This record gives sequence, C-alpha cells and structure tokens, in this order.
Amino acid sequence: MHYNNTTGQRRTLYVTDMDGTLLDLYSRVSPESASMIHRLSREGALITVATARTPATVVPLMRDCHTFVPYVTMTGAALWNPVDGKYGEVVLMPDDTAARVREVIESFGLHPFIYTITPDNRLLAAYHNGPMNRAERKFVEERTGLALKRFHLDNPEGMAPFLPRTILYFAIGDAEATSAAAEALTRMGGCAVSSYMDNTVPGMGILEVFASGIDKGAVVTRLASRLGADRIVAFGDNLNDLPLLAVADVPVAVGNALPEVKAAAEVVIGTNDTDAVARFIESDFMTDCYAKN
Repeated sequence: MHYNNTTGQRRTLYVTDMDGTLLDLYSRVSPESASMIHRLSREGALITVATARTPATVVPLMRDCHTFVPYVTMTGAALWNPVDGKYGEVVLMPDDTAARVREVIESFGLHPFIYTITPDNRLLAAYHNGPMNRAERKFVEERTGLALKRFHLDNPEGMAPFLPRTILYFAIGDAEATSAAAEALTRMGGCAVSSYMDNTVPGMGILEVFASGIDKGAVVTRLASRLGADRIVAFGDNLNDLPLLAVADVPVAVGNALPEVKAAAEVVIGTNDTDAVARFIESDFMTDCYAKN
C-alpha cells in the first residue's frame, strides 16, 4: 500500500523510538508534540514509531497524533495499522525455538512474560508464571485493562513448555541476569535477542526474545520500501535503537541518549522533555517543502 505525499518533496520516512525519545518525562506524547505530528501528517509527512511496546500501549499514546503510517511494534515483530486497527504483519516464533528459549531464560531465575497472538491477529495474550518482582508488578498494573492485551497470571507450573503462536518473550529482572540470559540465547542461536537497561527502574534489565531476524532496522527498511520512501530519518536513545539508526540516512539521538547511541548518530538534538523529536521533524519536513517550491 502506498501513501500519497501531496507536497511533492522527496519522500522521507520519519521513525522514532518512544520511551526516552518521543515520550516525555511523564511517559506520554506531550500535547505540543502530538499537535505538531498531527499537523505534519495532514500535510503529508510520513511519521511513525518503532518501539518495543505492543499496540496495546502504543495506540492510546499515539491517539492525538492521528498518524496513518503503520507502527513498528514489539521491536519489529509486528506492524500495527492505525487506520484499520489491526496487525498488518506478524512474525511468530517456531514452537521448538519457543520451548528452548523459555528453558534458557528460566535457567537464570527469570520469569518471562510470554506473549501470544490470537489467530485473528487482533489481540495479544501475555502469560506469566511464578513470582513477580516490583518492576514486573508495576508493568502489569500500568497495562491491566488495556483493550488490545489480556494478562494471564499465576498459571499452573504444569503449563506446556511452549505456547502456540508465541511472538515474544519479555523479562524484567536483575540486570546481570538479563544480560547473562541474553548472552546464552545469542550463543544458542535461532532467535533475535535484545537486552538493555530499564530506563525507569535503576539496576533492572530488560530482555526481549523474538523469532530470528527481528530488529527495528530490518522492518523499517521494508516499510520504507513499501511506502516508496527514498530517505529515512530515525530517532533513538537506547541500545535497542542502534539497528534502527544503522539503516537511517539521518540517524538522530536525543540529548538524554546513551553514549553509544550518540556515537552512532549524525545529529544530537534536545532531550525528550523538550519536544525535540517533533520539532526536528517539523524543521526537516518544512525545509524540504520550501526547497521544492
């Protein structure tokens, strides 16, 4: 599906991470950023997000932005179409891989959330076995009741070694444990592994495991081709954004980004509490418009 850009300038796809990048210190898209993104989208700007979040939280956060380009969610394991309100592309983990991944993660004392997707590709189910730490409880509390996700907690210990239609293993725990599990899974192979520090709880790490080949950069490259975009401008702050910045023509880091992300960027802008992403998109898009006229 191609989208018409009515302004006639070169087709740029603007892709931003959410937490720590587009989202402000209150974990929201500020009213100012939402207003700018809405206006620019109406004028033909191709703007989307690439995030580890699921559509269950992305959709409410992006509601006032009124964008029309598919969202890259779950680090690229799924595209969500905000116009149709459903998944446009999903990459599931093979059952044998799902079983091996769960075994490795649990061997490090972690109790992952196991995300599966319903056969109609509209709803996520998140299963969890065992005790939850403070960060996990906070994670669940903030997401309970969301329209596009259902939690199934405290499942019996006899739960099957894998769950059909698994799309993601997500664990929050001690940073040393999540890092060690990530190294073991990387050595095992057959899956895509992302491990980084939780930017909301000190000392805690996040582990995400997907089917092989999944990362933000690969999916964004395919999305740009689908949209007929000949230029990618990408924004990030954390280590899982590095594959996204690597495929961008203009890689941009926010001022609060990790040093490794700033080193990979061509441009460093203001921090995520200054509407810096939306302001950069506005300036870049309008400069292109004026250059064509």
